[in-house]
Amino acid sequence: MRIASAAFHVEPSVLAASIQTAMGKRPHQAFTGPTNSTYLDRAARRRLWKASAPAESGINENGELVIETPAWAEALLAPARYKGIWGGRGSGKSHERGESLIEAMVMNADLAVVCLREVQKSIKMSVKRLLEQKIRKMGVGHLFDCQDKVIKRVGGEGLVIFEGMQNHTADSIKSLEGFDIAWFEEAQNASQRSLDLLRPTIRKPGSELWFTWNPRHATDPIDVLLRGPTPPPSSVILKVNYMDNPWFPEVLQLEMQYDKGRDVDKYGHIWLGGYVKNSEARVFKNWREEEFETPLGMDLRFGADWGFGTDPTVLVRSYVVGRTMYIDYEAYQVGCEIVDTPALFLTVPDSEKWPIVADSARPETISHVRKHGFPKILKAVKGAGSLEQGVEWLKSYDIVVHSRCKHTIEELTLYQYAVDPITDLVLPVLKDKDNHVIDALRYASEADRRTKKANPAANVMPRPMMNRW
Repeated sequence: MRIASAAFHVEPSVLAASIQTAMGKRPHQAFTGPTNSTYLDRAARRRLWKASAPAESGINENGELVIETPAWAEALLAPARYKGIWGGRGSGKSHERGESLIEAMVMNADLAVVCLREVQKSIKMSVKRLLEQKIRKMGVGHLFDCQDKVIKRVGGEGLVIFEGMQNHTADSIKSLEGFDIAWFEEAQNASQRSLDLLRPTIRKPGSELWFTWNPRHATDPIDVLLRGPTPPPSSVILKVNYMDNPWFPEVLQLEMQYDKGRDVDKYGHIWLGGYVKNSEARVFKNWREEEFETPLGMDLRFGADWGFGTDPTVLVRSYVVGRTMYIDYEAYQVGCEIVDTPALFLTVPDSEKWPIVADSARPETISHVRKHGFPKILKAVKGAGSLEQGVEWLKSYDIVVHSRCKHTIEELTLYQYAVDPITDLVLPVLKDKDNHVIDALRYASEADRRTKKANPAANVMPRPMMNRW
C-alpha cells in the first residue's frame, strides 16, 4: 500500500520531496514525546517497509524524493533531544541515520551537523564516505559540495564536519555550540568525559543528539546513559537487529548463519546486540532452531506475557513430545494497546480454541481478552520461587524452536544469569531482561510443572521438512 502525499518543494524548480508511506510493523519502542506539523509532514512523506523489497531511495519520474525506510524508524521521525539506535551488525542503523541526515539537509539548507567518533585519526574513519554514497544514491548531488574534510550545502550555510571527541577540550568543544545535530557513531567507545563535554555543548533550540552503537558492556557510558533505569527526557531509544532490516544482504546472511551455528555467544553479541558475556552465564543451552510441521492431534500450550510501556505483549505456542518441547508460533508486539491484543493473539493459529495461561499482573487485560474471543484464558498462579522453578523446568527439556519464532530464538540466545562485575563469577540470579517470551513459556508450562510430571511420550513426531529430520 502506498499513500502518496503532496510534493514538498525544497527549492523552486530544483527538487520536490515526497516520501510515500506504507505502514509496516510498530517500532521496538514507540516515541511518546510531542508531535507537531513538522513530524506529521515528515511521517506522511515516508514509505516504511516491513518485508524485503528493493531499496529504491532517490528521485522518481515525478521529480519527487522517495526514501525507502525500515518500519522501525517511524519513531525517529518525531523531534526528540536524544535519538539512540543500538543493536547488532547488519541492522541498517547507520544507513538509516545517513539518509535521515541528508534528508534533513535537503529540507533545511542551513542545517549544521557534526559527525563524531571517540577517536578519529583520519577522515577515512568517519561516516563521510557513507554520506557521500547516500547523496549520490538519493540523486541530490547538485545540492551538496563534497570537499576533502567537509560536506557543504549548496544554496545555504549548512555543512557537515567530522571530528574525534578525544581531540576536544572544554574550550575547543565550544565551537560546536551552534550546531543543529551531533551524530556519535560507534558510541560504545564514547568515554564519560566525551559525553559530559558533548551534551551541554549542543544547546541550540531544537538541536538533537544522535547515537548509534553495537553494545559491548552494560557499564559503558552510553549504555548507562540511554539504556539505564533513568534515560534523559525526550529520548527515543530503539533496539534494532538484522531481522528488522528489510534489505539484509545475502553476504551478511551467510556470515550470520556461520556464527549462529558455530558460536551462540558470539552470535548473540555480534548479530543480536547482546553484551559480551561469560558463556557460563547463558541460561539456555538446551535448544536448537529447526523448521518442522506440527502433527495433528498435539496438546497445545499457550502462554501470554503483557507489555508494560516499552515491553512487548507476547503469545507463544508450544507442545511436548516426550522430553522435547516444540515451539512453533509466537506473536510479539511492542506498544500493543489492550484493544488490539485480541487481534494480535489471533495471528497464532488456534489460540482462541485452547486455554491460554497469562501473566496475572494485568487482570484488566485478561478480562478484556476473555470477553473478546478468548474465553479460556486463565491467569498464572506464580508464587514464591516460580521464576526460578519455571526456568529450571524449561531447562529440563530439549527445546526445538521453529525458524519463524525470531524473538524466541533471540531471547533463548541472550537470557543470562547475573555476573559479579568484580570477580566475573556467575551468580545464581536471573537477570530481568530478554525474558518476555521466556516468561510466556513458563506460564504455558505452569500446569505441567506444578503436577511435577511431563506429558507421556507420544507415538507421533513432527513431520520432516527439507530433509532435516
